[in-house]
Amino acid sequence: MRRRTAVIVAVTLMLAWSAATAAADERYPVTGIVLDARPDSGVFVASIDAIPGYMAAMTMPFRVRERALLERLERGAAVEFTLVVTPGESWAEGIRVRRVQNLEQDPLAARRLALIDELTTGRRAPVVAPGGRVPDFQLVDHKFRPVSLSQFAGRVVAINFTYTTCQLPDFCLRLVNHFGALQRRFAEVLGRDLVFLTITFDPQRDTPDVLDRYAEQWKPDHEVWRFLTGTPAAIRPVLDAFGVSAFVNDGLIDHGLRTAIVGRDGRLAVLLEGNHFSTAQLGDVIDAVLGE
Repeated sequence: MRRRTAVIVAVTLMLAWSAATAAADERYPVTGIVLDARPDSGVFVASIDAIPGYMAAMTMPFRVRERALLERLERGAAVEFTLVVTPGESWAEGIRVRRVQNLEQDPLAARRLALIDELTTGRRAPVVAPGGRVPDFQLVDHKFRPVSLSQFAGRVVAINFTYTTCQLPDFCLRLVNHFGALQRRFAEVLGRDLVFLTITFDPQRDTPDVLDRYAEQWKPDHEVWRFLTGTPAAIRPVLDAFGVSAFVNDGLIDHGLRTAIVGRDGRLAVLLEGNHFSTAQLGDVIDAVLGE
């Protein structure tokens, strides 16, 4: 009888301890952008959004218990996960890459039109994968100057895409605004180590004069932030290289949203999809590439 009582007491204490331990664990939903993933050490670095009531937006490393979770994480991926915090340690679990709907018009329209174009023309343009060399291109900037990607060899090049008659503030304008704000953050390295390129996917309407007027709202340094246009034949391969779909639809354009960071070696370092990231997070990604 005493032995049975002792067993019951022991089990009760173990359950109580387990419940107390579980109660001590704090769990927070987190969203952010991956800056680095290190499967060998079981750590990834992310620029995260603020965690209400716990942590401000910041860049920090996160440990995982299952290293396999990191094997498919790429820099620039938008992720969501659970941060588990105990009195003695913390780790990330349930990591999931967020898929974004990022088209200005019908969220599926540009993809449908791209598929139709591929089926009717037989043309399937290859998209440069991270680490791949970005094909050189020759366009014209908002000051009528010829511009090629290769002229910026040895510098990091950040590229986004727009068209000047975009109707919604949370699409093209939001991406271009990122560069406008980052002019201040990177003032000391712009030109020397970093260049911004904003490329139109509406070259028939966005002439150099139109882009020049459009650019003035951000007061850019015209030497280090170029707004580019060209013939449709010159623009299309650039869009294809970065996987940007863009098709005219009732006077507007169904299009995808991509922001690319090309490394000093001319290879694609990061390809961000969508408009879900903040200016600070984009700056953190650029910082990571500048530091390589």
